This record gives sequence, C-alpha cells and structure tokens, in this order.
Amino acid sequence: MSSLFTRTATASVLYDAPGPRARTRYRLFGVLSLVGIAGLLWYAVATLADNGQFDAQLWEVFQYNTVQQQILDGLVSTLEAFGLAAVLSLTLGVLLAAGQLSDHKPVRWATVSFVQFFRAMPLLILIVALYYSFFAKDPMWALVLGLTLYNGSVQAEIIRSGVNAVPRGQGEAAYAIGLRKTQVMTTILVPQAVRSMLPAMIGQLVVTLKDTSLGFVITYSELLYIGKKIASQPINAAGFPYIPAVLVIGPIYIAMCLLLTALAQWIEARGRRGANRRTSAAA
Repeated sequence: MSSLFTRTATASVLYDAPGPRARTRYRLFGVLSLVGIAGLLWYAVATLADNGQFDAQLWEVFQYNTVQQQILDGLVSTLEAFGLAAVLSLTLGVLLAAGQLSDHKPVRWATVSFVQFFRAMPLLILIVALYYSFFAKDPMWALVLGLTLYNGSVQAEIIRSGVNAVPRGQGEAAYAIGLRKTQVMTTILVPQAVRSMLPAMIGQLVVTLKDTSLGFVITYSELLYIGKKIASQPINAAGFPYIPAVLVIGPIYIAMCLLLTALAQWIEARGRRGANRRTSAAA
C-alpha cells in the first residue's frame, strides 16, 4: 500500500494529472485525428480507384508464371545481396571496432577516420560510385560493397559503444589478475557487451535488408527492380499496374523484416535464458 502511495505521489510531482476537461479535450483530439486519418485514406483510395488502379485487369499480370518467376528470382537476388552484405558488414564492424579501441594512436586515428567517412557518405552515392568505377559488369558487388562499407561503419560504432558501456571495473579487475588486452576483450568485455548491443546490431541488419532496394538504381535485379519492371509494363488499355505492384512487393519486404526481427528476438531471449542458467548454476 505504501509503495502504491509512493508511486502515485511521485507521478503527481512529475506532472499534473489531467482533469475532466483535459481528458475530454484529449478524447476529442483523438477522435478528430482518427477521422482525419480515415479521410486521407479514403481520399487516396478513391483517387486511385478513379484512375483505375484497382481494376481486375491490372492484377492479371501476376497470374503469369513468367512474372511469378521474376518475383521469385528478385527475392533470391535480394536475399543473396543481403546475406553477403550482412556477413561482410559484421566482420568489418568487428575489425573497425577493434581498431577504434586500439591502444596504438595511428591505428585508432586511421580507423576512426575510416568509420566517420563512410558513415557520413550517402549510401546511394557510394553504391553508384562503386558501380561506375569498378563493377559496371557486375552490379551485385557494387551493391554489396556499398552496403558493407556503410553498415560496417555503423556496426563498428555499435560494437565500440557496447564495449565501452561495460563497467570499467570489469576490465580493470581482469588486467589486475594478469590478462592481456586480447583476453580481456574476448573473455570479459565483449561477452557482456553482446547482450546490450544485440538489439541495435539486429536493427542495423534490418536497415541493411531494406537498403538492398537501392540496387534498382544500378539495374541489379533485386525485388524492387523487378517490381518497377512489372509496374512499367502497360496492361492493354487498363494502364500501368503501379498500385498492384506496390501491394505485392511491399508486403514481401515487410515479411522479410518481420522474420528477421523475430529471429533476433528469439536469439536475444535464448541468450538471456542461457545467462540466467549460468548465474543460477554459479550461485
């Protein structure tokens, strides 16, 4: 009872509880916001319907085996580019994080400069520059290396921040018993930092997956490029299937990101259970 009173008193100190008029006003704003959003959605749907974007003829293109195979090939190309970029960016992130945490100033300065440069470089410009400079005949590698350089730099910052977030006493105690820096990093700091930085690392992998769509600019046959190709083909007198292509390709991207997020949550939960079991066994 006392704890409930304490929480209530603390909450009242932090902010004023809304009165009856304020609650009524908030409800009114909420209803008006919902009505406004519903109105915008209705206007968008009505405009698209007037332009014939929901005609059945525009959906017939997806019944062809050739189009279905193109979408499947685009999905495979997207996953291939993402898989390579994910592995390479994580590897590069670990190496760059180690360089940023190095005791040698030249190594640390060079690594920090590398990370800051590629973090600041717009990803689309980087991909296009790699394509026209080195990979005009193989656009996949322009996309993969662009994603690797950018996301590897971001992952390096995530890893560095995670390691620095571990209490300093952990490392000092390890040094005090005679461990070398490599041993301290691999056995003490990194294992503890992984639990805190894993959500951010997985979130960046989701960004990497979505950024594979930039490959359409350099004509890499990933999912968005295939969708754009389908949408640019007129269907007799019905027009171009822009909205049907969006409604087919968009959910595929959403499903991939949700699956990746679910996998990350499963890995995080499993690691937490393992840590709890080790703690219980040590006790």
